Amino acid sequence: MALLLKSARCIDPLVGLDTICDISVRDGRIAEVGQDLSIPKGLTIDLTGKVLVPGLVDMHVHLRDPGQEYKEDIRTGAAAAARGGFTAILAMPNTDPVIDCGSVVRYVLERAAKVSRTRIYTAGALTAGLQGHDLAEIGDMVEAGVVAFSDDGRGVQDAGVMRRAMDYVKCFDKRVLSHCQDESLVGNGVVNEGRASTLLGLAGWPALGEEAQIARDIALSKLTGCPLHIQHLTTAEGADLVRKAKAEGLPVSCEVTPHHLFMNEDHLDATYNTSLKMNPPLRTKADNKALIEALLDGTIDTIATDHAPHAAHEKSLEFELAPYGTIGLETALSLILTNLVAPGIISWNRLIELMAHAPRRILGLELVSLKAHSVADLTIIDPEMTWTVEEHDFVSRSANSAFIGSVLKGRVTDVYVGGYASLENGELVD
Repeated sequence: MALLLKSARCIDPLVGLDTICDISVRDGRIAEVGQDLSIPKGLTIDLTGKVLVPGLVDMHVHLRDPGQEYKEDIRTGAAAAARGGFTAILAMPNTDPVIDCGSVVRYVLERAAKVSRTRIYTAGALTAGLQGHDLAEIGDMVEAGVVAFSDDGRGVQDAGVMRRAMDYVKCFDKRVLSHCQDESLVGNGVVNEGRASTLLGLAGWPALGEEAQIARDIALSKLTGCPLHIQHLTTAEGADLVRKAKAEGLPVSCEVTPHHLFMNEDHLDATYNTSLKMNPPLRTKADNKALIEALLDGTIDTIATDHAPHAAHEKSLEFELAPYGTIGLETALSLILTNLVAPGIISWNRLIELMAHAPRRILGLELVSLKAHSVADLTIIDPEMTWTVEEHDFVSRSANSAFIGSVLKGRVTDVYVGGYASLENGELVD
């Protein structure tokens, strides 16, 4: 299909582009980038006032499929991704059954190919059943198509098992994504140990329960040479551990979520809003500030959502019993635009690096850029659109968002994957 996207502000730091221009697309790839372009036949779309960037990637998503499709499934998760501007997502393996062998990997990838244009990749479990004892079928999953490995949801508790896993994953030139949670320190904690746990009378989750395992896994990365990615970083000390590892030249990267950037334990109050129950928990204002500084100095590589859908009846339980997590695919970009780009804290270039280029590098995916011959995975944004996050507006199967009621500025209007629309004028395209 031939497509001409006219008069958008096209931004891509990979090629030093930031100008109003046109992009023509043919056979799923960018044919030309320039001024006053035309095509003999096909579809021409005027994007005056819009911003066009390389397609966004979220490398931390829970699709709940197979096994918990009442929360989310591959089709609804992919739809939520498109609505949020993502052209590709990485599914976590803590499903039922766990993605710990090639047959489950094939199910996810084959199902994804049938129901969505969004590119869905999957991580495989490090240990069988996420139990932290025996290694999962790592080679089998690589052959089936996984791009990374993680025991996300609880993390590998035994250092010896983690070492063997990293030794093995390195052989396949893949990366370990680490959920850092020392269960012997965290115990029954459900909120940050400190102000929130004291005022609300809830069990505390110390920052050290995260930081100790970050330090352990960095040391194991140094020992094994296996590339390591720290998931959902939340603390100033955790960021500093990653900063020092990078200064040492270790193959370590990390991510942060919008809720850990923009929310903290002070948002928790006597309403005991379970949409604010996170794993890891919301930390402090000082941690918010340190994480933003780590975004600015390059310590943090990417922004990921940790999209964690749960049914309303689950989140309506008492705080201690409700499951952890918030959805994030449909709000992440707008939150970054509102809180970081609009105030001038980060540039559009930095946003694109964090949400488009860095995830692809970390996962070893083909880079996408606004230049001829690149795959036409594109995200188009109206930077002036103001909207309110409302429960009824989500296309995700679940609505457990920490940001309901927030007024945001900037929203995705169109998404193209391989030159074909998955979102047009804010409406999903089948």
